[in-house]
Amino acid sequence: MSAVIVTIISLLGALIVLGLCALGASLRVVKQYERGLVFRFGRTLQRVRGPGLAVLIPGVDRLHKVNMQVVTMPVPAQDGITRDNVTVRVDAVIYFQVTDPWQAIVNVEDYRSAICQVAQTSLRSIIGKSELDDLLSNREHLNQGLEMMIDSPALGWGIHIDRVEIKDVSLPETMKRSMSRQAEAERERRSRVISAEGELQASAKLAQAAEAMASTPSALQLRLLETVVEVAAEKNSTLVLPFPVELLRFLEQSTGSATAQESTPAQEAEAAVRGEDAEDHEDGAERLVPVQRLVEEEHAEQHADHG
Repeated sequence: MSAVIVTIISLLGALIVLGLCALGASLRVVKQYERGLVFRFGRTLQRVRGPGLAVLIPGVDRLHKVNMQVVTMPVPAQDGITRDNVTVRVDAVIYFQVTDPWQAIVNVEDYRSAICQVAQTSLRSIIGKSELDDLLSNREHLNQGLEMMIDSPALGWGIHIDRVEIKDVSLPETMKRSMSRQAEAERERRSRVISAEGELQASAKLAQAAEAMASTPSALQLRLLETVVEVAAEKNSTLVLPFPVELLRFLEQSTGSATAQESTPAQEAEAAVRGEDAEDHEDGAERLVPVQRLVEEEHAEQHADHG
């Protein structure tokens, strides 16, 4: 009798252990940020298990958990040639989230790998369609275009692309040097334009000041005295006084008129001497003509006598 009781107790214990094992195998815990997809004999059930305790049929059901958090995935750097024939290397980062666990598991084998490959091809396409200036200064527009290109196939996989951002654009060293020279030339051009505009405004103000001083000559004297006071305030041993330009012009005109008056008698005397020389030359020429005639007549008479 005791042997029968022991056998029954052992069987009950074995059944309890088997029941506990079966219960442990049929229970699964789904976390708050996860969703569970149940496969029963290879077919998915339409109902998605939410967070909490999920009961399964041991040996029949298989639970597949899907993370519903936002995933941050870096896109490997891609080499490409821009539309203006510049070789660049661009890398990006993509943020996405699973919105439909059933489509993410059933419609695509590995949605992470699929999103990574689509992001790489889309990034290369964006590089080829954009210019270098757009990659450097207009990244927001490129990020929006890249997000639309990746989000289009991802919608069929139950995945929502939250945002895509271009992280870095690497340029060749020669292009960096060229861009630095261009930027330096642009800054120099702006500085020259600003300097020229300042000179123009200063000249306009100086012209107005000159007109004001021309109407009141005493203002020029006051300005001269003010300048002398400013120079003397520095305790210099040498004091430089500006010389009025009007006085120089007056002295130049006075010197020119005096020189003209002094040179007039000398010019008249020289002209008179030249006139006398011309008259003597004419008289000498008139005197030489009769003498030549007498010599010719004597030669003619001598020839006649010999004949």
